[in-house]
Amino acid sequence: MEIEYIYLCVQAVDEKKGCNYLMNTWNIFGEISSDLQLVEKELQEAVKGPIPVLEEASSHLLAAGGKRLRPAFALISGKFSNYDLKKMIPLAVALELIHMASLVHDDVIDASSTRRGLPTVRAKWGNRMSMHAGDHIFARSLQLIHSIGNREISGILATTSVKMCEGEIQQILTAFDIRQTIKDYFYRIERKTALLIAASCRCGALAAGAERAVVRALGRFGHYIGMAFQITDDILDLTADQKKLGKPIGGDIRQGIMTLPMIFALRYYGENSRLAEILAAREKGEKEIKEAIQLISAAGAIEKTREISRRFVEKGLRELAILPVNPTRDLLEKLAHFINRRNY
Repeated sequence: MEIEYIYLCVQAVDEKKGCNYLMNTWNIFGEISSDLQLVEKELQEAVKGPIPVLEEASSHLLAAGGKRLRPAFALISGKFSNYDLKKMIPLAVALELIHMASLVHDDVIDASSTRRGLPTVRAKWGNRMSMHAGDHIFARSLQLIHSIGNREISGILATTSVKMCEGEIQQILTAFDIRQTIKDYFYRIERKTALLIAASCRCGALAAGAERAVVRALGRFGHYIGMAFQITDDILDLTADQKKLGKPIGGDIRQGIMTLPMIFALRYYGENSRLAEILAAREKGEKEIKEAIQLISAAGAIEKTREISRRFVEKGLRELAILPVNPTRDLLEKLAHFINRRNY
């Protein structure tokens, strides 16, 4: 019954390692794999600058790799109309730069030491340089967005960036608060993750001059898949192989971020439980983190959360119904399933 209730709510590594990570990920992108490699080259160019240490710090995050989902979704969405790679590349690069800037800032806020198996920019250069590197990366995205010359795309990405900040601030304000609801959680992950993936799909279609109905459907698809992506991320933070994940598991528990598995488990045990005590504590050791993960798993919260992720993917796939049946639509379907089943 609880799953059905949530469903209704929904309706309402070294450098070489980073390169291998990218190539393994690109294998799932089929027809746009070669275009993504061009995006990667342009990303390297985008972070270059006259200050060596700033360029080095920015390039360091690129070397760690990444799934490049946001540029991929933009490129794929452009395939539904007049695909022009010269127009698509600046957009794809700008989207990844926005995402990268948010990661650099996140690592400062979370005091993270590793990301994708490599030291974070913060760990190598400190908080002050990290903040400036993140600002520099974001500013470069603004230059690229301006070069596209499409006011609607600029407006979408500006609004999305504002809402991403709102989501991050809300996460900081609610840290270690075990009274958070499922609605609170959905609010945060929509702003942190789903909106930029939705914007990637919408803007990719707009850049290619797609029909309005196609733009709207792809935007809704991106929103639902983005929600599923973050929910899966939150599951992996509790269950993944640490080497594949590229960072220690249990990070959300350390930082007091209440994710959906925790919310489900707290409903099971109650606010006066041992789990509640661990999650609310601002200081906790590895022993307590392992205990919390065991309690969350024993409550059946991981599987409940996986079911919610599956529901979001199902809703996303239904949005593709208006699109022509072709290899590009098939690729979106494969990506949607990959996001739900991934283990890193």
